Amino acid sequence: MRIDSHQHFWNYSAKEYPWINDKAKRIARDFLPNDLEREFKKVHLEGSIAVQARQTVQESRWLLNLANHYPLIKGVVGWVDVRSARVEEELAELSKHPRFVGVRHVVQDEPDDRFTLKPDFLRGVGQLKQFQLAYDVLIYPKQLPAAIELAKRFPEQTFVLDHIAKPSIRDGTRSPWEKQIRELAQAPNVYCKISGMVTEAKWGEWKPSDFEPYLDVVFEVFGADRLLYGSDWPVCLLSGSYEQVYGIANDYVRKHAPKAEAAIFGENAVRAYRLK
Repeated sequence: MRIDSHQHFWNYSAKEYPWINDKAKRIARDFLPNDLEREFKKVHLEGSIAVQARQTVQESRWLLNLANHYPLIKGVVGWVDVRSARVEEELAELSKHPRFVGVRHVVQDEPDDRFTLKPDFLRGVGQLKQFQLAYDVLIYPKQLPAAIELAKRFPEQTFVLDHIAKPSIRDGTRSPWEKQIRELAQAPNVYCKISGMVTEAKWGEWKPSDFEPYLDVVFEVFGADRLLYGSDWPVCLLSGSYEQVYGIANDYVRKHAPKAEAAIFGENAVRAYRLK
């Protein structure tokens, strides 16, 4: 099965998606499964992991309802407040749906770089394993030290790093991101998504070669068995088309790791998220 491990759906409203600002007007509209199906036909993909874009349990339920009606949605990474005293109850409810495969919090927006190490957050993350749920790590490079410690504290919990931790590709900066990515990758319970890169480059002005130094690093340290292709559609449309984003990953894999194509474009996602 060929899978896009990271994309979003929404019925757009300015009130519910305040992060879609004036610079992001291109994605200030509805994006739904029929739209994604059209993109998938161009690149011969079969399924996706739909990832939360709002921090509400209601959105998690909405995504799961979409999964009931659209077979292309193979899994949902939703949101629950892992800091809440009710987190176990909410996880139990959502986990009744076979497509609920993971949880994510928008940690990148938290002002405390060590947010994920707060006692209430750690307590909530500790509840995920009993429901066989992955945790998606959405951070900036400055939050990598805390992510390294988080992965070490829960060695039996599956973590999936989103967007290679968002290095500043537009500036060509790799330090200290590279050193910290290497340290994070030493934890065998961490996967990494090749996703979200075009929006960290100069929007619409990037070249495929801009991404190669970063891809070289993650391929070396995570290996072909812990990397997942993700588009970050429709956010990626701010800087490139779906076909262009797919092409960055596909061309790199074909050139540098052709034997890993099936793993990176599907098998690893099946394993990381326990897809059924």
